[in-house]
Amino acid sequence: MTVLPYKNQEKSKKQQVAEMFNKISKRYDFLNHFLSMGIDILWRKSAIRQLKSHQPKLILDIATGTGDLAIEALRLNPDKIIGVDISEGMLEVGRKKMVELGVEDQIEMRLGDSEQLLFEDNKFDAVIVAFGVRNFENLEKGLADMRRVLREGGKLVVLEFSKPTKFPMKQLYGFYFKAILPMIGKVVSSDNSAYTYLPESVAEFPYGQEFLNILEKTGYKDTQCKPLTFGISSIYIATK
Repeated sequence: MTVLPYKNQEKSKKQQVAEMFNKISKRYDFLNHFLSMGIDILWRKSAIRQLKSHQPKLILDIATGTGDLAIEALRLNPDKIIGVDISEGMLEVGRKKMVELGVEDQIEMRLGDSEQLLFEDNKFDAVIVAFGVRNFENLEKGLADMRRVLREGGKLVVLEFSKPTKFPMKQLYGFYFKAILPMIGKVVSSDNSAYTYLPESVAEFPYGQEFLNILEKTGYKDTQCKPLTFGISSIYIATK
């Protein structure tokens, strides 16, 4: 089943996701940190640490949004990070952050389709993505194109929501995601659909071994899954 932000529209998922993020872009960072109680910051740090020994010099940040993962990736001391996103609203917020931090020369923010990347083959040492692959219209196509632009031996690191499986976290997580999060998100973001779409998209997303199977199907090797915070999210690591 394809989960859509706006079920009464005939636009594609890609178009709807771009529209949704344009609408909530001004409040996105606040809501991210508030709704996760700041744990999302620690998750990004954990994701980037997976690349420490790899020492990538050219990094592609897929679905970069406002650039939080790209900023965290500066800890790896790369030569350049390029962030790509389909939402101009999110990129606009992100570019302002880069200027304020004085890192606009190190992190370049580009409008683009993560499933049709405008880069040559074998370009990047690492591809990173946080909470973005869940929004792909065609997951396998997006993963395959990310692999295409990775150099041989390059690393993919994906941070994505998953689902706790053990009591009581499974029950608490389900209640928070289905009842509390959409209510707060609606009030703060003024978008009735954005934070209803979030739990629905997480519920449908293949996580754990199922996602590793898709990575392997699209050509990745040495795949790993590292659950975080009782399985609320997971880091997936793979090699081209």
